[in-house]
Amino acid sequence: MRHNFDYTLRLIVGAVCCQLSLPAFAAPVTAVIRNIPDDTGTILVALCTENEFLDPHCRYNAQIKSGAPEVSVRFADIPAGIYAVQAFQDRNGDGKLNRTFIGIPREPIGFSRNPRLRYGPPSFDECAVEITPGGGTITLDLITH
Repeated sequence: MRHNFDYTLRLIVGAVCCQLSLPAFAAPVTAVIRNIPDDTGTILVALCTENEFLDPHCRYNAQIKSGAPEVSVRFADIPAGIYAVQAFQDRNGDGKLNRTFIGIPREPIGFSRNPRLRYGPPSFDECAVEITPGGGTITLDLITH
């Protein structure tokens, strides 16, 4: 009888360990960028974790030709979690967000949940959205001043 109990316990522990090592479910996420003023340049889009937010090198990023009034970008296999989307229209093709000498963006920029930009960039919490195991769509509007 003890032998069967030990065998069953090992099976249960093994199954739990296997479950813990499985990756989180991943699904596609679509970012819809609206309020694009014209077809100039490209739209750079990044789907970022809190640690990557406002960094130009988020793990999930894409670039697409500008197209007024909106474009869509699809990110494949995004694990469930909390993310923020940041995007801008790279009007001059230099691959970076151009700013004035005091740091105000010169190119259209936007973030998930469309936070108001006051005195600097928004916080991650203002932009954070939950991506479920089923994926989803996140829409944001570029601010064009």
